[in-house]
Amino acid sequence: MANIKSAKKRILVINKKTMRNKMIRSGVKTAIKKVLAAVSAGDKAAAQTALVGATKAIDMAASKGVYHKNNAARKKSRLAKAVNKIA
Repeated sequence: MANIKSAKKRILVINKKTMRNKMIRSGVKTAIKKVLAAVSAGDKAAAQTALVGATKAIDMAASKGVYHKNNAARKKSRLAKAVNKIA
């Protein structure tokens, strides 16, 4: 454990940011799983509505700096491609 006051504060702040980032990442993963579940079930309507929610979650994560913008774009592109493959 740190002895210096500023170091103690940095530990607290980093823990808070880490928890926030984990929550956001977890939400994105859940949204992605919903889309992929709908795609594997072959339900195009459910997949499209889930895609809208996942896209929003990914964009919010990218805007907060949790994901790099290219990483977010890649995730959205792959999800959209999977949804569009449903006949």
